[in-house]
Amino acid sequence: MLRTKDLLDLESCTAAEIKLILDTAEAFLAVMRRRIPKVPILRDKTIVNLFYENSTRTRISFELAEKRLSADVINFSASGSSVSKGETLKDTVDNILAMRADLVVMRHGSSGAARYLADRVPVGVVNAGDGMHEHPTQGLLDMLTMRQKMGTLQGKRVVVVGDILHSRVARSNVWGLTKMGAQVTVCGPPPLIPVEMESMGCKVEYDLPKAVADADAINVLRIQLERQTVQNFPGNREYARRYRVDGALLAKTKPSCFVLHPGPMNRDVEITSEVADGPRQVILEQVTNGVAVRMAIIYLLSGGAPESLGENLN
Repeated sequence: MLRTKDLLDLESCTAAEIKLILDTAEAFLAVMRRRIPKVPILRDKTIVNLFYENSTRTRISFELAEKRLSADVINFSASGSSVSKGETLKDTVDNILAMRADLVVMRHGSSGAARYLADRVPVGVVNAGDGMHEHPTQGLLDMLTMRQKMGTLQGKRVVVVGDILHSRVARSNVWGLTKMGAQVTVCGPPPLIPVEMESMGCKVEYDLPKAVADADAINVLRIQLERQTVQNFPGNREYARRYRVDGALLAKTKPSCFVLHPGPMNRDVEITSEVADGPRQVILEQVTNGVAVRMAIIYLLSGGAPESLGENLN
């Protein structure tokens, strides 16, 4: 079982909890392959998707996961809501909870917003990304995809390349992968590598060919210009020259090395179409696994017991 009512980050998760979520997600992948990929496990639950930032993949993935579990779903966007009239986050959620919601999935532009909410409401909160802090469900789906390809995460070498400074995905990858025994290297322009990376248990490398020489997996992140208040590097052309993942770079890696990307992709900046559409990428597998991981988290946080999962899926 998970120790708390919330999933706010991977930093505070144990290796056993991460394994439980990944194993449960594998069971839900089997459900998704059925002719009718739906189970009535949460038909008595109401889930609110509370998104204060724009989102396509994550929001659709959560909504699909919730509907696959037969939950009632309420979608809330800050634009066009009472938030634009000055309503606070707490007041917004209190009103939603008064409608008897059972779980809140929240994305917010401020780091720590999910924790703030979880400390003030009695129902479970799932962090769908908060500022530059963490994106735990993305980290988990990345790990599930890697585990499927490699069989285990223990001892595997994973390189996360790109805008590490502004990336909540990078932080969730580092926390989650290191807890599961992987060796993580982060790589990117020096101004885009935060000083705390090594203290989180990973290696820092600024030379991309050197970083990926013995990699088992490469997770490519985009440059998050929307979060940058100053220009941290000369420009996209210079970034692509030194840090773009292309066919020539992959040719220098092990034949078994594969490429992930959380999306959205900026083609020909951080990744070329040759790689993004090539045989060594698992990007669409990540999307599929994302639904299964979110089904697993919602099931577990809604009181679902791992030992009774089999009978619930019949």
